[in-house]
Amino acid sequence: MFTDYTKIIIKSGNGGNGAISFRREKYVAAGGPDGGDGGKGGDVYFKVDKDKNTLLDFRYNKKFKAENGENGSGARCTGKSGNDIYIGVPIGTIIKDVETGKIIADLSNENQVECVLKGGRGGKGNQHFATPTRQVPRFSEDGEPGKEKEIILELKLLADVGLLGFPNVGKSTFLSTVTDARPKIANYQFTTLEPNLGVVKSKDGSSFVIADIPGIIEGASKGIGLGLQFLRHIERTRLLLHVIDVSGMEGRNPREDFKIINEELKQYSEKLAERKQIIVASKADVINEELYKELDNLAKEKNLEIFKISSSTGEGVEELLNYVSKILKTLPKEELYDVEEKIVYTLEDDKDEFTITRNQNQFEVKGEAAERLIRRINIDDNESMYYLHKNLVKLGIEAALKKQGIKEGDIVKISNYEFEWYE
Repeated sequence: MFTDYTKIIIKSGNGGNGAISFRREKYVAAGGPDGGDGGKGGDVYFKVDKDKNTLLDFRYNKKFKAENGENGSGARCTGKSGNDIYIGVPIGTIIKDVETGKIIADLSNENQVECVLKGGRGGKGNQHFATPTRQVPRFSEDGEPGKEKEIILELKLLADVGLLGFPNVGKSTFLSTVTDARPKIANYQFTTLEPNLGVVKSKDGSSFVIADIPGIIEGASKGIGLGLQFLRHIERTRLLLHVIDVSGMEGRNPREDFKIINEELKQYSEKLAERKQIIVASKADVINEELYKELDNLAKEKNLEIFKISSSTGEGVEELLNYVSKILKTLPKEELYDVEEKIVYTLEDDKDEFTITRNQNQFEVKGEAAERLIRRINIDDNESMYYLHKNLVKLGIEAALKKQGIKEGDIVKISNYEFEWYE
């Protein structure tokens, strides 16, 4: 079975909490705070695994989680960082965010490793909050929680040449003739249910990868038939061989077949429709001369090369392969997606944006920086509350609350904490 599309859930590790601790040692009158920091949460990585060819494993294992960081402890001991998790995928895998549809990573190179989700930071211990005027800080910082994302894994085969054409036009037979691949061959529609790859070695010593892609029908760009599965894989190729049956045995019209398939390419991707294309007139051993002449005229109209071949007798096959090898040397290898489109999810330290929602005399503050701040606070400690107020001023939250008309005695909610406002 060939699996080329699946959804999974990934989660980075939580950061460990900072410790609240004070040095207590005989003959040391004022040891001071010595709470250690929490360990960092593990990151989520994806790596290319040369032993994997499909996404089949992900049908049964849908959730992947990195390890949490450990809490800090006394004597300035930092908690252990959580182990990162490395998820192996086949080369050619695209990773997308389900929510936004944006591309997170494109694993198209051997031994490539990409960090997709950063683990939470470890919280600071109370040793960091000591000042000349606050010598006994009874508060520390909680660790950052990890992030959880649902993502799409989409496998796109990495082939130099793609065989394009309707079902049963001779693509699989051609592939088996020119490579060591052994695709299933039979005289019925959709014999090829999964892409097959083979390596072609030309006489000049060069080689290229050719892919027999599942047959396409009208409406494929809308998901009809094998539809998008076909188009996903053909998208990676640098050169298209458009195989068209000129035997007339299936009752097909070569000109109409050419038009339909190219329209599907255009509907799916303008870039794909403009890709270099060569017309391959197949089954030349039982050729219908009238149909071939019509196809030859079409090639001239479109300014495309045309080769007449027979996979059964070998007619024209060597000439076609030599030409393909020559053309590929002039076609650059390009990444499917621009670097600017790729994103990596991180827990950034400088996200100070916040929003304030008012409901009569209640004000709710939302934002990463504000919620991170409240996790540091010991609401039963006066110095800790002073630290909170100082940072509300620093983040601009106090000014924003005053602008919205907050008065003494009103309620302010941040995360799960509520407290009265006072001047």
